[in-house]
Amino acid sequence: MRDVFTELVDFWRSGQEVALATVVQTWSSAPRQPGAAMIVAADASAVGSVSGGCVEGAVYELASEVRQTGVPVLQRYGVSDDDAFAVGLTCGGILDIFIERIDAVSFPELGALAEDIEAARPVAVATVIANEADPSQQPGPLVGARMIIRPDSAVGGLGSQRLDDAVRDDARGLLEQGRTGVLHYGPDGERRVDELSVFVSSFAPRPRMIVFGAIDFAPSVARMGSFLGYHVTVCDARPIFATRKRFPDADEVIVQWPHRYLAETEVDERTVVCVLTHDPKFDVPLLEIALRLPLAYVGAMGSRRTNDDRLSQLRERGMAEHELARLHAPIGLDIGARTPEETAASIAAEIIATRWGGSGAPLTTAHGPIHRDIALSPSPPGPTAQSELSMEST
Repeated sequence: MRDVFTELVDFWRSGQEVALATVVQTWSSAPRQPGAAMIVAADASAVGSVSGGCVEGAVYELASEVRQTGVPVLQRYGVSDDDAFAVGLTCGGILDIFIERIDAVSFPELGALAEDIEAARPVAVATVIANEADPSQQPGPLVGARMIIRPDSAVGGLGSQRLDDAVRDDARGLLEQGRTGVLHYGPDGERRVDELSVFVSSFAPRPRMIVFGAIDFAPSVARMGSFLGYHVTVCDARPIFATRKRFPDADEVIVQWPHRYLAETEVDERTVVCVLTHDPKFDVPLLEIALRLPLAYVGAMGSRRTNDDRLSQLRERGMAEHELARLHAPIGLDIGARTPEETAASIAAEIIATRWGGSGAPLTTAHGPIHRDIALSPSPPGPTAQSELSMEST
């Protein structure tokens, strides 16, 4: 719900009841990823989107009911090619959308959650979205029950201590990776049992993009990184080039030798590094460090000859072939880019393709689903064209 979170907090602080519809799981060519959300307010206004327009009308009507009744609902929208236009999900695919009422009574922790997010502190929300356990054997947690999970603490509970422990541990793992998705348990925390579905929404700080080299291409790369949602750092050893005036879209501009800065700064598995200096005195010691860190992407600008020379120097420094294989150089996808803006688009395309497993080929020549599914649940739903699942809080 990050895309509508500011509006959600505003409604909550003003004492208004709203319905929050969140995409919790997708299959095939679904238009939005898990976490996409829409708010329906008491004045009939709507904020956000769960499907890019495909099923907004149906979700709006159901959310209006949930806002009035307070009974959470898990709804599945899916179509076949024959009835796509009649139903509205014209792009195909399947969406599971969880709709709940949000107000000061049902979500008293929202204010503290907002403070964590505003301060860029990692936090996750785990919500029970379905409970198919036999109520005569195990009542289990209520649909809509939630926990607020931080790296060193947790608030709330889902029904049993073992379940709380399992969800807390798993949610922290997702939070470290910045991932959002559905986990499955038994009523007492047994993992990978499909009786209980818990949606974990991770609010990790923005992933980092570090741009090394304050050259003429760098402002466009920094601007593109900011557009993609990265916390952008530009680093160069030359103070005459590394200035805030030249990089208004960067979150920070650092004057430091690149390899020293990378060795000292905090990075993780989501961090992307773009080396634009194409100068061996900067590139070689920097890449020697970068290619041994658990980074999401390392790309380096330069001609093929420049790259061959870099690789030779890195081999002389003892780097193994599997380490060198992680380097994207020359940086970017082959889209015929010439200008700094086009080059930034080329680099961004390669970063996106690396993240999601894309080929970089034109979609007209590709086969299979357009949107690659990295949902935590490996099995898609059954073959029915449209099915529904509704869970009520009791």
